[in-house]
Amino acid sequence: MKELRTQCAIAGGGPAGMMLGYLLARAGVDVIVCEKHADFLRDFRGDTVHPSTLEIMHELGLAERLLALPHQKIERLSGAVGDKTFPFADFTHLPVHYPFIALMPQWDFLDFLASEAKAFPNFTLLMSAEVTGTIEMDGKVTGVRTHSSEGEMCIGADLVVAADGRHSTVRASGGFSVQDIGAPMDVLWFRMSRKPADPEQSGGRFDAGSIFVQINRGDYWQCAYVIPKGSLEEVHRRGLDAFRAEIVRQAPFFADRTHEIASFEDVKLLTVGVDRLTRWHKPGLLCIGDAAHTMSPIGGVGINLAIQDAVAAANILAEPLRKGTATEANLAAVQARRELPVRIVQGIQVFIQNRVISVMLAKRGAVKAPSFLQLLSIIPLLQQIPARVLGLGIRREHVGPAVLRR
Repeated sequence: MKELRTQCAIAGGGPAGMMLGYLLARAGVDVIVCEKHADFLRDFRGDTVHPSTLEIMHELGLAERLLALPHQKIERLSGAVGDKTFPFADFTHLPVHYPFIALMPQWDFLDFLASEAKAFPNFTLLMSAEVTGTIEMDGKVTGVRTHSSEGEMCIGADLVVAADGRHSTVRASGGFSVQDIGAPMDVLWFRMSRKPADPEQSGGRFDAGSIFVQINRGDYWQCAYVIPKGSLEEVHRRGLDAFRAEIVRQAPFFADRTHEIASFEDVKLLTVGVDRLTRWHKPGLLCIGDAAHTMSPIGGVGINLAIQDAVAAANILAEPLRKGTATEANLAAVQARRELPVRIVQGIQVFIQNRVISVMLAKRGAVKAPSFLQLLSIIPLLQQIPARVLGLGIRREHVGPAVLRR
């Protein structure tokens, strides 16, 4: 069995794992990132790069190169309730260098981070290397086991970071306690081609019994159809023609192309969940991103919270890891820094789930916009408040000197 040794082994090459890997390598820490897939090319992953993330990229001197990649710029958000559209977030006044959301395929973002990280000789990215469990000695995690086409491998590490998503293998092997907060909906994702006469604007539509989101991806639309939790079988029972008709009701300009949904194989289910660990760490192991806290897709904030986790972890752990003096108190400091923002954002998401989404999905007949949406539409200045919460988050992180000075 092949054996490797590093200062930090990161399970998962998603936004949290790749960002942390880049930051630690830049700070002089030996890092190995293990990604179970052969590439980052997977559909229907979150791809909203918020102003807080763009500001971090600016602090690292990477923003202009990142934004040279294909992306769509969203400066304002609005939502339709019934037949009326309500603007609710205006990012243009945020005190940042890039006051907008960049819609960018997640695989492009991850490929970019990987290419930048590979410039550091102390960074290693192992693709097609699935972390299957942790190695423990005397009550401390001392490494991970991986499986790939080349066989089994053990990676010894001073610190293991679980950044392998909501179904984290490392989290499960660590025996962490999970607080399941729940969500009332699931999401069906699918693509539709985009034609020159189509509208430009991405947006969402709330109607009696349904919620529909369409995201302009340039040459296609990424669409989300929100359904009550556990109702996929009912959608299938009603049949494909009924599903196509519902899409046309939500977005009439799709009427000439619903045949592109050839079967329900073209419609992917995202099982929505909201949860968080009560404790993010144990000796030798830290969980961040979705492995520590699964977010609802509301607001598209999951990527950005994961990246904020990575920045906080790098700021706190870079020097101790480089010197070989990292302790569990350092890991606890990461949770102490990031737990409150996660709790607040999840609280906002749960409020919207219960007060807006559940009500809309259960409603029959005419719908009326919630009073806060009407107020935001009447007083445009107030649209800067949700823009700040969405765009910058709670307790925004900045790249610290332990990373930048190297």
